[in-house]
Amino acid sequence: MSELIAEQRRILWHFDRQTLVVEPWGKNSLRVRATCLPPIKDECWALLPDPQETPVSITEGPETLSITHGNLKAVLNIKGQLAFYNQHGELLLEEFWRQRTTVGIGASEKNQDKYISALKLDAREFRPIPGGKYQLTVRFEARPEEKIYGMGQYQQPWLDLKGCTLELAQRNSQASVPFMLSSLGYGLLWNNPAIGEATFAKNGTEWQAKVTEQMDYWITAGETPADIVRQYGAVTGTAPKMPEFATGFWQCKLRYRTQQEVLEVAREYHRRHLPLSVIVIDFFHWPNQGTWCFDPKDWPDPKAMVAELKSLGIETMVSVWPTVDSRTENYKEMKSKGYLVNTDRGVSVNLDFMGNTTFFDATHPEARRFVWEKVKQNYYDLGIKLFWLDEAEPEYRAYDFDNYRYHLGPVLEVGNIYPQKFAAGFYDGLKEQGETDIVNLVRCAWAGSQRYGVLAWSGDIHSSFHSLRNQIAAGLNMGMAGIPWWTTDIGGFQGGNVNDPAFQELLIRWFQWGVFCPVFRLHGYREPQIQPPEAWRDGIAQCNSGSPNEVWSYGEDNYQIMRHWLLVREKLRPYINRMMDVAHEQGDPVMRAMFYAFPEQSESWQVEDQYMFGPDILVAPILHQGQRERRVWLPAGTTWRELNGEQHEGGQWIGVAAPLDAIPVLVRDGSQVQQELGEYVTR
Repeated sequence: MSELIAEQRRILWHFDRQTLVVEPWGKNSLRVRATCLPPIKDECWALLPDPQETPVSITEGPETLSITHGNLKAVLNIKGQLAFYNQHGELLLEEFWRQRTTVGIGASEKNQDKYISALKLDAREFRPIPGGKYQLTVRFEARPEEKIYGMGQYQQPWLDLKGCTLELAQRNSQASVPFMLSSLGYGLLWNNPAIGEATFAKNGTEWQAKVTEQMDYWITAGETPADIVRQYGAVTGTAPKMPEFATGFWQCKLRYRTQQEVLEVAREYHRRHLPLSVIVIDFFHWPNQGTWCFDPKDWPDPKAMVAELKSLGIETMVSVWPTVDSRTENYKEMKSKGYLVNTDRGVSVNLDFMGNTTFFDATHPEARRFVWEKVKQNYYDLGIKLFWLDEAEPEYRAYDFDNYRYHLGPVLEVGNIYPQKFAAGFYDGLKEQGETDIVNLVRCAWAGSQRYGVLAWSGDIHSSFHSLRNQIAAGLNMGMAGIPWWTTDIGGFQGGNVNDPAFQELLIRWFQWGVFCPVFRLHGYREPQIQPPEAWRDGIAQCNSGSPNEVWSYGEDNYQIMRHWLLVREKLRPYINRMMDVAHEQGDPVMRAMFYAFPEQSESWQVEDQYMFGPDILVAPILHQGQRERRVWLPAGTTWRELNGEQHEGGQWIGVAAPLDAIPVLVRDGSQVQQELGEYVTR
């Protein structure tokens, strides 16, 4: 016989091997865990420890227990079924059960018969795997009117994820951050790093973990999307305070091959009086993968280089890959100490790009310490404090997740946490050195990554308008999944020929949009490629480079357009810095879906190709080749002003001209940023 148990601050249900626990965790929020392998495990994963400061109300019924925490209430019946309600008594979410004798607790009486079924489906299905663990499936009832947002970054154009199936796995350009925000007034974090799948279908919502010991999710309720995101930020951490230099312009390309190339580019920006905050030194500046140092033949005096860049007001960032070549001394030591990713089958080669390499195991605390000590000695001690953590998924040559094993467990069970741990190793190392202005550019993220100074970017995306359209949804959903520091490779990473007018148009449109992204960074692998002066050096293959990718590399007309928008970005930086402070203090994204800013206006939930950049700037990017105008929806309740000074009342759709040198952007009339932009609003 099943039993319900009420304790001081939580409720429990037990039947056969399964135990379920529901307890408060943060404001207006509950954490729900279940296992068939008691006891309940206390690993927090993405969550911070609960301060247990807020009051809880537990009510016992004839065959139910309910727990109320702020404006969220969970009702649990004797059969183990769960449903969640807000403070108005409105149903937010209920488990999906189909059994012959099941009576639901979430539906109205006239719909109770939907639970009576011969399907024999449980909402929490622990399917045993030989060896003792489980494949887990958790099912919830679908709501046809519901819209779903967040979940990280997927290369598709849909902002509303209702109707989508999402792989819960990290890949190059895909970041699984499993927090969903519902239009019904709740948010749910799937607090499980296992490889799996989330399906938001018309006939049911389903979460799956391939290998796990425990179900673990966190649910919160709020009156507005902002309430929900802020409560999520409070329990998983918010981004640190972003240093002011990071909101300026970042110059990057694949790749600056030598110290001299970097200095020449920096000096040219200075000569042209162009603002430049960060210059990025990409991969293969090292003698071999896993040495984590400069090759002295191409970088004879990096300390002097860093000092000169600093004198020009430019910070230096270097790329750090987690790959370790089997020919290096570090490989031998790390292999002997168990610091490398293991394979369950075949040889231990994870990636064969420019050599046979294995990833270091970022889930191993001593491995993280080993890598940081090498980085500190060879980069930090030279004055470099910014790190580009590339390949952070990590990018396996074959994404056979069942074949890899970490210190924390099989990749099928814990794989999604790798990028979070990779960033944590650098964040903790920098904190130990007394650094506070910590920014790690990372090619992937998981829930909680934001608290480790992660600036996520959207990976090696293609140079096309199709890809550009995907990035709008990616950036907005990443922000709603708690990752406010986000950027893209302006122009896309691969496929752009510097001499192609079609690519130049794409680059201009992307560059204009990049001005209104949290971080403004020009990067890409430009065609035609440039071969290295020597194919091999000391037995190590040498990497080629892309064509020039500076703002003056695309002809005088395009240069003048980019120069103008560079100066606009500079004018915006006080505003952006204020938004970064809000992201740090409250967890609000910098890029905000229209409904995030105007949830009470129904039209805001329908518009997916424009957004708010902070509270006062409306951005409507040009997303199609040859497009020279577009429709823009203006929220009611305020007056909006185009950058050419033209004024419009809110509450309507308007047409906005978009010649190649302009992007449709409107500023809230009377706002502080309007005054800061000054001449650019009326140019």
